[in-house]
Amino acid sequence: MPERTAHARWQGDLRGGSGTMELGSGAFKGAYTFASRFESGAGTNPEELIGAAEAGCFSMAFANALSKAGHVPQEISTTAVVSLGQEGAGFKIQRIELRAEGTVAGIDEGTFQKIAEEAKKTCPVSQALSATQITLRVTLKAGARAG
Repeated sequence: MPERTAHARWQGDLRGGSGTMELGSGAFKGAYTFASRFESGAGTNPEELIGAAEAGCFSMAFANALSKAGHVPQEISTTAVVSLGQEGAGFKIQRIELRAEGTVAGIDEGTFQKIAEEAKKTCPVSQALSATQITLRVTLKAGARAG
């Protein structure tokens, strides 16, 4: 398996400085500042990128687990809400909430929920973030339930 890379550059002090983060593939490059990370300023931040990685990984893991169980999904859509908070003198990612919807024909709610929980546990990014509480709320979209 290939290694993946990312690069970050920061110039200046914490509050007045600025930086960029980019993926080694060239698919993304974004600016970040104190305001984009700790306030509501324009730009990206490390937590947003972690959320994207977690949402993407979970979506793929869930689709794979559903397919292996004989329920190929039409679509899995996942949002990750990453909560950064102050702890002591520093900051910590306190929790990540995954909110996913799936359009999957011929599956019952219980099976859908069980497969989702297992996918969350086995997703490589979830495993890498195991020190962080990751919760999951999944919804089987109307019209996709088993009849």
